[in-house]
Amino acid sequence: MANVTTSGVERVPFAAWRMLGFGVAAQSAGTFVVSTPAFLIPMLHLQQGVSLADAGMLAAAPTFGMVLTLVAWGALADRIGERWVIAGGLALTAVLTAIAASTSGFVALGLLLVLAGAASASTNSASGRIVVGWFPRQRRGLAMGIRQMSQPLGVALAAIVVPTLAENYGVGAPFLAAAIALAVLTVACAVAIANPPRPVRAATSTSQSRNPYANGPFLVRIHIVSILLVIPQFTLSTFGLVWLVGGLQWNATAAGVLIAVSQFIGALGRIVVGFVSDRVETRVGVLRWVAVSCVGVMLLLAGVGELHWSAAAAVVLILASTVTVADNGLAFTSVAEAAGPAWAGRALGVQNTGQFVAASAVGPGIGALIALVGYPLTFALVALAPLASLGLIPKRDQHWS
Repeated sequence: MANVTTSGVERVPFAAWRMLGFGVAAQSAGTFVVSTPAFLIPMLHLQQGVSLADAGMLAAAPTFGMVLTLVAWGALADRIGERWVIAGGLALTAVLTAIAASTSGFVALGLLLVLAGAASASTNSASGRIVVGWFPRQRRGLAMGIRQMSQPLGVALAAIVVPTLAENYGVGAPFLAAAIALAVLTVACAVAIANPPRPVRAATSTSQSRNPYANGPFLVRIHIVSILLVIPQFTLSTFGLVWLVGGLQWNATAAGVLIAVSQFIGALGRIVVGFVSDRVETRVGVLRWVAVSCVGVMLLLAGVGELHWSAAAAVVLILASTVTVADNGLAFTSVAEAAGPAWAGRALGVQNTGQFVAASAVGPGIGALIALVGYPLTFALVALAPLASLGLIPKRDQHWS
């Protein structure tokens, strides 16, 4: 996979960085599609009178679709490799998104978004396998942190593009723009991505090829921790914009820019925590630090929201958006390292499935809770999720290599 330097750290081939770059681009485009309905909520709720619960359900539709196919895409990547799983999934997503652009019915649009989400799930497990296959352990935290930039970058792009396009050209315009970008990326990934070197099947040890879930509760605990930590993340990504616009009376464009800035900073934060986990040689230790920080920032956000401190809310929202996404790369790296190359796709599929099941519930569930108790108390209650995760984070890492 890589040469060894004089310091004992394996060199990463240039091809690995190239594959990672295309993986990030592919998943960012898929995230743009999945995030688009959330940034239509202000228009649907404030201008068209759609309830927050109903709008949240539409926002959750692509995520629900992803839940249905993540494990299957991961298993397919384990069998045939990453290249055609990513390119094929992008092509299918482009077609479905293009159809959604010309669909006006609420139910029909919701169904198409479910299908588009199901197709876009191909990039999640497959791009994670790229990190495991191309990068040595001493660089995986950093590489997975870069790979996990995909989500906040996709959300940031959606925060900037979707409100403006929807306001000027209608609800279908953001989907059409996404379809065009996906079509271009389909061709690029089909040409540029190569499957990483894989261990020869005959030489693969029994310990590496057997079901890693039989090795103890480590993977299951990481899955559950990630489910809990995704609740504050998707609460902010789904309702942060509408809170600024509807709750604090921000201008929609200014609010979109703030969300985009917060997501970009969050993307950098994922790289930092991944790099730190490489240096301190513990994924779960850093994961525990992140969980504690999540509790603090959600309570702080509740406080500034209750006091209606608009300027402070902007600063705290950026901080909270950064902290609440920082766990993803750590958890994904832990899962991939514990599962090994023969099971990484499926294990990452399970990891994503649990997260997106929770995320699917965040839209309608948190939307209904906000309608019942308001934003500040909802933010405080959401802090209970990372608090509960602290007792489940394993004490030490587990890995196959």
